[in-house]
Amino acid sequence: MSERKKLDRRDFMRGAAAVAFTGATWAAVGEKTETKYWQLDPAKCTQCGRCTTHCVLTPSAVKCLNQFDICGYCDLCFGYLQPGSRNLDTGAENQLCPTAAIERKYIEAPYYEYKIHEDKCIGCAKCVKACLVFGNGSFYLQIRQDICINCNECSIAKSCPSDCFSEVPESNPYMFLTGDTHLAHPPA
Repeated sequence: MSERKKLDRRDFMRGAAAVAFTGATWAAVGEKTETKYWQLDPAKCTQCGRCTTHCVLTPSAVKCLNQFDICGYCDLCFGYLQPGSRNLDTGAENQLCPTAAIERKYIEAPYYEYKIHEDKCIGCAKCVKACLVFGNGSFYLQIRQDICINCNECSIAKSCPSDCFSEVPESNPYMFLTGDTHLAHPPA
């Protein structure tokens, strides 16, 4: 009878040690693991247009952003205007964007601000390509983390011909043209 009590105490001590070890291991691993998000590197992007058609969401979670600190605020903005436009105005026939997601706003002669309306943007990259070829390259694509469902098998990443998608830590979910990584959110 007394042997049975010693055995119970040993079992209790082993069980307590196992629980303590498991808890310590989980705490140590849990602190190091950070959630990852899919993101595209604007320096590798070739503006192929697959972000529009291969995202599981409609419209795509990939949106065009304008990095204002490198934008030229050009009157003749190739990211905004169709090539060969006769008029430099906001007429629909003059706009390059198929969904009119870019708003052109007069600031002062000869400068204009170009604001992206992300709710209209489909991530086709037409403006990005034109801005890179003829402008300062301030337009670029990013996966908006507030829209992306983080499906962990990003179908855009699988089809991307330039292999510009990778998983980034939750603490730095965006990649910027200027290489800034300390910003938590893309420029407005």
